Amino acid sequence: MAKTVVIDPITRIEGHAKISVYLNDAGTVEDARFHVVEYRGFEKFCEGRPFTEMAGITARICGICPVSHLLAAAKTGDKILAVKVPPAAEKLRRLMNLGQITQSHALSFFHLSSPDFLLGWDSDPAQRNVFGLIASDPDLARAGIRLRQFGQTVIELLGARKIHAAWTVPGGVRSPLSEEGRQWILDRLPESFETVNLALNLFKNLIDSQLQEEVQVFGAFPSLFMGLVSKTGNWEHYDGHLRFTDSAGNIVADHLSEDDYADFLGEAVEKWSYLKFPYYKPLGYPDGIYRVGPLARLNVCHQIGTEAADRELQEFRDRAGGVPTSSFFYHYARLIEILTALEHIQILMDDPDIVSNRVRATGGVNQLTGIGVSEAPRGTLFHHYQVDENGLIRKVNLIIATGHNNLAMNRTITQIAKQYVRGPEIAEGMLNRVEAGIRCYDPCLSCSTHAAGQMPLHIQIVAADGQVVNEVYRH
Repeated sequence: MAKTVVIDPITRIEGHAKISVYLNDAGTVEDARFHVVEYRGFEKFCEGRPFTEMAGITARICGICPVSHLLAAAKTGDKILAVKVPPAAEKLRRLMNLGQITQSHALSFFHLSSPDFLLGWDSDPAQRNVFGLIASDPDLARAGIRLRQFGQTVIELLGARKIHAAWTVPGGVRSPLSEEGRQWILDRLPESFETVNLALNLFKNLIDSQLQEEVQVFGAFPSLFMGLVSKTGNWEHYDGHLRFTDSAGNIVADHLSEDDYADFLGEAVEKWSYLKFPYYKPLGYPDGIYRVGPLARLNVCHQIGTEAADRELQEFRDRAGGVPTSSFFYHYARLIEILTALEHIQILMDDPDIVSNRVRATGGVNQLTGIGVSEAPRGTLFHHYQVDENGLIRKVNLIIATGHNNLAMNRTITQIAKQYVRGPEIAEGMLNRVEAGIRCYDPCLSCSTHAAGQMPLHIQIVAADGQVVNEVYRH
């Protein structure tokens, strides 16, 4: 008979999921599956709404990464209007996205993942969280909180709200940055640089001393990587073109346009998950597995283009012996991207356009289809709208960053389970390591399924005969 073990506190992922671990006749792990049990809804109930409302509507998919949807929706609207966004508006949109990358990555590293590294995988789960980190290292915890606050305040200074700021619009943005806002950012940048450098040194030391097994086990496998790059092949987060590279660093496909995404991206469906399984079409399903997000962005670019971040990028690649392919390095990549974002913010502070009032182009419905792409903290985000002559939405397709990583997340938890699970009993530390494999990707399950309702993380151990021999719920 299956038994249930209740484990607190709540798991440190955004959303609700279920994991099944399948054993063979010998009692060892054969496979593992990451089920997303929330249903998709946003794409359907957007039908009939004006496309001009889509930025405000889709931002409500998630409170952690609303900026990502604001930007993708606005860029899709730009194409429907067939207008060129003023230079000031593009720079301001970039500034908000840099604030979003900073705050989201700081949340992932300091609040959700660092308790594992600093307090221990098998430490008391009641303490293995941000509150335990505050008790153990209050200065580090405070620095992480203030770094996230910096990114959130950048968003607020532009959009008047930290969350769901109705600021980006088709054709541009509603308002520029104020001089007072610019000065606040300049005043807080030195502290933010200090914090991210502290975190980078800390994490690199941990990799060298304590986390070498995790690098080898937490999602270490070959795959493709996809992300935006600039015209010169540098790191990009807002515009540019799409590129695929492989685990040896070879460019597989380049200069791809989001307008043609259906030519190179397929979306498979499995009966055991509501989250779709995107794949690279030329390789088919599931061989066309690829990863997106911080690790992918650092792998697809030639360089970043800012001094400090390029030094860290070179060290990152040197430590991996070439192309970093372990998903555990997502944590490392996030810290490098925070440094990158801060350097780009610093550059923008000297640009007069960020306080210019010429921030919006206007027009009517000139195209009945628009496809926008942007880099969310978790990876590449596509919005695809079809509208009628009045600009009312006829059809929507959203391909979310977490969805791109679905095949990779399933492979990661299988790799971890094979390493740590022995027999039907589930130790709490094993549960935490499986969760940590998912946390490498910092998934946003509400974004990926546009969900409603609540459900805890649920892990099942399934014997070869299909019998559920153990269950663990994390409420």
